[in-house]
Amino acid sequence: MTIHYCLQALFVLVGLVALLAAVFNWDWLFTARNSRYIVASAGRRKARLFYAVLGLLMMGTGIFFFCSLH
Repeated sequence: MTIHYCLQALFVLVGLVALLAAVFNWDWLFTARNSRYIVASAGRRKARLFYAVLGLLMMGTGIFFFCSLH
């Protein structure tokens, strides 16, 4: 059962990092090799919006499953 809590915490943590990176416009995330495609295709502003929504979804997923297991 503890593996579920670890995965939920990981979802919330990664979502929080993605959200903070979008809000504070962290260069290390938007110049990383994996995110360069999104920045090149959509632009920096839309990439920030994408990562903010993705972060909120990941955090929401982690919190939802935490509440549903209790």
